[in-house]
Amino acid sequence: MTTNTALRNFRIVLWVLVAVAAIGATALYVFRPPQRPLGVTGQEFALASTQGGTFTQNDLRGTPSVIFFGYTFCPDVCPTTLAETTAWREQLGLTPEELRIIFVTVDPERDTPEMVKAYVEGFDPNVIGLVGSEEETEKAKAAFGVFSEKSGDVEGEFYLVDHTALTFLIDSDGTFEGTIAYEEASDTALAKIERLVKG
Repeated sequence: MTTNTALRNFRIVLWVLVAVAAIGATALYVFRPPQRPLGVTGQEFALASTQGGTFTQNDLRGTPSVIFFGYTFCPDVCPTTLAETTAWREQLGLTPEELRIIFVTVDPERDTPEMVKAYVEGFDPNVIGLVGSEEETEKAKAAFGVFSEKSGDVEGEFYLVDHTALTFLIDSDGTFEGTIAYEEASDTALAKIERLVKG
């Protein structure tokens, strides 16, 4: 092998490593949960609630909450997550006054308040749905470090939305306490929720 060939191969390997590192850094940025309590400067949001009125970061205080970002046209992750969270609350014998389940749409272009209300109440009448304009949705996403973007037929009516698939755990002080991953083992998820509620 000549020196030039070896140098070229080394450069190729180096560029591959740089690309892998860049992709890894992007994934960490996209899926990293918030590192500070919600509601501090720069993390305010306000969205319409399917239970009436406006829901802001201040409303996270008072009752522990599990919060998931998704959309009503979601074919798999969103219905699975909502079904699991409502089942976990029931399994633990918790009331909505002891643990709130909150669903935030990342698709304000299609998801109207009426659609979100019908969607979440199909899983449990006590699930809170939150809906905002594009700008309001972006603020809520920023508060939680959530990513979303259209995919598939982005110009058409039946586009999909790629989005962060974490369920956020917020304690009664409105502070971020952790996450539950999509398809995380039920035993682990239940233990996390139980700790959240017990404080």
